[in-house]
Amino acid sequence: MRRYLIADAVDIRDAGKYAEYVRRVPAVVAAFGARYQSRVGELEVLPVNREPGGMVIVEFPSRDALQLWFKSEEYRAMVHLREEAASPNAVVIKGCGEGPPC
Repeated sequence: MRRYLIADAVDIRDAGKYAEYVRRVPAVVAAFGARYQSRVGELEVLPVNREPGGMVIVEFPSRDALQLWFKSEEYRAMVHLREEAASPNAVVIKGCGEGPPC
């Protein structure tokens, strides 16, 4: 069953490191069968108590594929860029249309 990674970065402290992460991560995401559903272009914030920075939605073909990506050497080699550059947040949700209705 598909899984969606929804991630954002707030408090971007090092724009250079964050830009490097953003440049490098798509190739690693694609290597695990995932594809971007959305990457920040135009961002509209509804009433919330925070202002997200970079935001993405990535569709993985399965929970296993997401876990393999997250634990992969390729991703682990670059995740420090995101963590050093900003305060990252991420959640994983199950896709609709498979199994019980959402």
